[in-house]
Amino acid sequence: MSTQAGTWTLEEAERYLLGLELFGMRFGLDRMRRLMTTLDQPERSFDSIHVVGTNGKSSTVRMIAAILERHGLRAGAYLSPHLVSFVERIRIDDRDAEPQAFAKAVQRAAHAAALVDRSQRDDDTVTQFEALTAAAFSELSARAVDVAVIEAGLGGRWDATNVLPSTVQVLTNVGLEHTRWLGPTVRDIAREKLAVVRDGATLVVGADLHPDAMEEAQLAAERHGARLVQAPDEPGVEVAAPGTFQRRNFALARTAAAAYLEAVGRQLDIAAVRAAAGAVLVPGRMQVAGHEPLTLLDGAHNPAGIAAIAESLPQLTAGRRLVAVLSVLDDKDAAEMLRALLPHCEQVVFTRNHSPRALPPATLASLAQQLGGPPSELEADPRRALERARELAGPGGVVLATGSIYLIADLLRPAGQRSASIL
Repeated sequence: MSTQAGTWTLEEAERYLLGLELFGMRFGLDRMRRLMTTLDQPERSFDSIHVVGTNGKSSTVRMIAAILERHGLRAGAYLSPHLVSFVERIRIDDRDAEPQAFAKAVQRAAHAAALVDRSQRDDDTVTQFEALTAAAFSELSARAVDVAVIEAGLGGRWDATNVLPSTVQVLTNVGLEHTRWLGPTVRDIAREKLAVVRDGATLVVGADLHPDAMEEAQLAAERHGARLVQAPDEPGVEVAAPGTFQRRNFALARTAAAAYLEAVGRQLDIAAVRAAAGAVLVPGRMQVAGHEPLTLLDGAHNPAGIAAIAESLPQLTAGRRLVAVLSVLDDKDAAEMLRALLPHCEQVVFTRNHSPRALPPATLASLAQQLGGPPSELEADPRRALERARELAGPGGVVLATGSIYLIADLLRPAGQRSASIL
């Protein structure tokens, strides 16, 4: 596909991005720095808040942006992954990017990527995430945002987003995930994520940070002369997004927003905080998708994420019958996820999402049986699995679909629409 031929449509932009996915993931910042230079360094035209961590990043990003918007700032956000369309990755003024604007941004990034690729080795071309990130920074700059809240993709040190001269860095939490790339221990992973800390900045960390990660945060702050702030457990306002974990995420977002406002000589307005807390709902995070039975969709995809859901289930189910729909990828600790969730379930329907890395439903059922789980059924098709779970739960019950963001994408995507990558 030529990067010069006419103005791209959203379909052409997505086709370009999906084509890049075939070439895999390659860490390093050299390609990204070249992209930024080619695009006239858009990442330097707005203030930024950089969010890293194992879980809760997307929710925290949305919440920070919502708080800042209600302080009269033009706020943007860059998120990953998306659920249905790539346009969800770029948000300005609390709205997803318009399809045509997104397509133009990707086309600009693609043109820059073609120039960068000419100067690189054949096996060192721009990746999908780099092109997406470049498009996001280009669009945020073109739309003249005051501040952008940016979610890191994987890790921090070599993540494409780590070209930002951010004012505030946020570490949500640290768990054992992506150990192949980030290291075998919480301390190793924290160190990789905290490589985003900038000299003289403010580092904000979550309330429930692992002690080893907290030590690394203290070391990073000392090394960079940065101020370290730990968020409280509670946000101090009512939060519309359901789940105890979302209260913690909002407490972190409030603290990060306050740190940014202080850096630019302003104070946090509690009325603005309260308005944001009452408005922000996060797609795919305890999202209500139906009633009678109450049907919830949550993209928790690792043990810590499932444990956070499990903590909130007694309050959400209020003693009602819970039936889960579950699909898990083969690189996750499925046993630990099941161990956290199964005690809360009356029944489970195991299914398979569209990712080629999805575990077979029978494998999950066998594992659940070994763990002494409740009765289960197998249904390979996610939509049929959800309908079966709703039948089993009955009008007065609760259904929870979880275990993989790919499963949530399958359930939210309009019937008949082809699946797009959500890397």
